[in-house]
Amino acid sequence: MFARRTLSTKVAEEGYHSIIRDQEKAVGTSDKHEFQAETRMLLDIVARSLYSDKEVFVRELVSNASDALEKFRFLIQTSTDAASGTETGEFAEADRSLEIHIGTNKQDRQLTIQDTGIGMTREELVANLGTIARSGSKHFIEQLKESGRGTQENVQNIIGQFGVGFYSAFMVADRVDVYTRSSRTGAPGLKWSSDGSGTFEIQEAENVAIGTKIIIHLKADCREFADEDRIREVIRRYSNFVGSPIFLNGKQANQIQPIWLMEPKQVTAEQHNEFYRFVGNTFDTPRFTLHYKTDVPLSIRALLYFPEGKPGLFEMSRDADSGVALYTRKVLIQSKTENLLPKWLRFLKGVVDSEDIPLNLSRELLQNSALIRKLRTALTNRTLRFLHDCSQKEPESYDKFYKDYGLFLKEGIVTSQEQQEKEEIAKLLRFETSKEPNRTVSLPEYCQRQAEGQKDIYYLAAPNRTLAEASPYYESLKKRGIEVLFCYEAYDELVLMQLGMYLGKNLVSVEKEMRRSDASTDGQDGDGLIEGSLLKTQIDELLPWIKDKLTGKVSNVKTTGKLDTHPCVVTVEEMAAARHFIKTQSHNISEENRYALLQPQFEINPKHPIIKKLHKLTTSDPELAELLAKQLFSNAMVGAGLVDDPRMLLTSMNDLLQKVLDKH
Repeated sequence: MFARRTLSTKVAEEGYHSIIRDQEKAVGTSDKHEFQAETRMLLDIVARSLYSDKEVFVRELVSNASDALEKFRFLIQTSTDAASGTETGEFAEADRSLEIHIGTNKQDRQLTIQDTGIGMTREELVANLGTIARSGSKHFIEQLKESGRGTQENVQNIIGQFGVGFYSAFMVADRVDVYTRSSRTGAPGLKWSSDGSGTFEIQEAENVAIGTKIIIHLKADCREFADEDRIREVIRRYSNFVGSPIFLNGKQANQIQPIWLMEPKQVTAEQHNEFYRFVGNTFDTPRFTLHYKTDVPLSIRALLYFPEGKPGLFEMSRDADSGVALYTRKVLIQSKTENLLPKWLRFLKGVVDSEDIPLNLSRELLQNSALIRKLRTALTNRTLRFLHDCSQKEPESYDKFYKDYGLFLKEGIVTSQEQQEKEEIAKLLRFETSKEPNRTVSLPEYCQRQAEGQKDIYYLAAPNRTLAEASPYYESLKKRGIEVLFCYEAYDELVLMQLGMYLGKNLVSVEKEMRRSDASTDGQDGDGLIEGSLLKTQIDELLPWIKDKLTGKVSNVKTTGKLDTHPCVVTVEEMAAARHFIKTQSHNISEENRYALLQPQFEINPKHPIIKKLHKLTTSDPELAELLAKQLFSNAMVGAGLVDDPRMLLTSMNDLLQKVLDKH
């Protein structure tokens, strides 16, 4: 059967082992049967429409073979056959090796799959292969449970419970021949054959080994499945972790163990590295490994790896596929499962195995969205808890991880719909603060050392620490000794704005804190009592004059007592959203409409020498005063990050300089 090589040549090869022989021979008359009516109706759907990829028929037949091995393994360990009461001693060749063998024959366009499992009687052939959606595995499990002898492990090892996997062979086959012999002593060999058109034949056969052998006569356009490399790739993808050895043309094809089912403490670092390279299709080693199992609220066996390397551009894209595969009882269901984890955890690689997941008949699509959401929530929460533990126990390693993958965590806050999940992710964020240069702190740490009575968490967005410390918006909080988070990344303030609240404390930008202050704190009602300030009468003259010169740009002009070294600032209602708008959308609208949307408020420091000089110039040199007022406003807009291109200011700045130099 193997590409016409001689048996002696194959046996001589190191490690070769195959039980496939072309020795079976049908004898006697055949009994012709019709598929049941519903089977005839559904057979065409199963063979042509149920599965999206033809290659999955290999997975289904290997799973059936694995089930046959597990059934026999269980029965020889018990004193009584759960199905019929037959004594274990009545099973033939009870000590035989339990294996799956696959052979390819390109010349004859055949694929053979043979197991040494429990085999079938004539009645079982008719029942299991003549009735669609009647699963022998499911029936076996039901009997085990009824008898009280089926342990959880026994039940879990039975993969197929849907009864349609065998018929997937007709997607690729012109005809399927099945040779089988029951494990019961003295059982005859049998041949089952069908072209899938509505009938099947059964007759006795000689030289049939115990177990089941399926010979698939491939259609001309499916000859690829008679190629050894093609079948090896399918086994590797879907059936690499089946519990029994799989031999392909005499060589074992499944070498890697399903270590996610092992006890975490029993798995070595070398095993993890090898498995990570396998599932991640990579050459590095994992940074962190999360290996756990739980039965509440769902049965989950999970093995998740955090990559060592930095994410690539494709991984950063939200179009990137999930790196976590979904298995059930060691058989792959989906290699890249959508919705198993939230999109922001797409950098994880690994395996999740859960027998609680309901599948459709083809095992390809997840059906029960409520259960999937529950699984997703459980996995997400466990991952967050694991990362938090890492940040406490391995702070240096976590800081390196955060530097590479912090953007994904921030994406999680922006995209999550649950406030509780947002706050769990927020525990993992790190920021420099006004109190500690060259060190980052977490939000829990910030909250622990807040001054008594401080109800808010303050943050300031700036490109770097130097600009943050020099920001006019920070002056007031600095004077009061209030710690401020410094956000150096452009999207950090959007993340904190989306978070909104942490542990019952509002997250407030320093700009918003300045804007929301009441009039009693901004110097407007002091009747000129602020030391070194313009008099109230002078302020009353200057404010409307500035507003007139900045018509169409400002919504309001006022004084503020929160500035010391800066002459003025601009505030808007939601500074983070405004900055994001300027960067992404402002080029699509006119300048006039831009100011109408922003509604900037211009706040001046009446103590500052420039503002005092401005007041004098309004009468002594109105033209220079107007240029100065407009330049101060433009400078404040730049300082607020509300100008998309600061080069636009050069023309007005040059006009101001020229006017000043005219005096000399």
